[in-house]
Amino acid sequence: MDEDSIDEQITNYVIENKESHYRLVYTYVRNIEDALDIIQESIYKAFLFKGSLKNIDYIKTWYYRILVNTSLDFLRKRKRLVVVDDETLSGFDLGKMDMYEDIDLNTAIKELPEDYRIIIILRYFEDLKIGEIAEILNLNLNTVKTRLYKGLEKLRIKINDEDQEE
Repeated sequence: MDEDSIDEQITNYVIENKESHYRLVYTYVRNIEDALDIIQESIYKAFLFKGSLKNIDYIKTWYYRILVNTSLDFLRKRKRLVVVDDETLSGFDLGKMDMYEDIDLNTAIKELPEDYRIIIILRYFEDLKIGEIAEILNLNLNTVKTRLYKGLEKLRIKINDEDQEE
């Protein structure tokens, strides 16, 4: 496969799936501008490292891995940022937050530990197969299955607890 063909296929894939890519990244960073920056950086990395895509049939898992890793890198860098006071904080442009309805499921998913949350999002919101998730996250297939099961159990408990409080 020649370089122009790979470029074209990456371009088409990114354009055709931009909404699901944005949704995935947004679940990590919860900020419009940050999510768009990560998307842009991921596209740059895809073209920079297109040689690592050995088989075009695996473009979905290959690109999702780039998105996930870029999101995690961003979160690690952000954790290192220490703000001194409110005045310093107000000097930074923090971007505009999305305003979604506060849905019980959405809230419960946000409160899940990261290891469970990403697997549930990839499986049920991005409709990826368990094998694809294992490849994207570079995890053993059984680890993904276990975390999916435990994450769903934690969601059930959390949602049932909230229902009983009402």
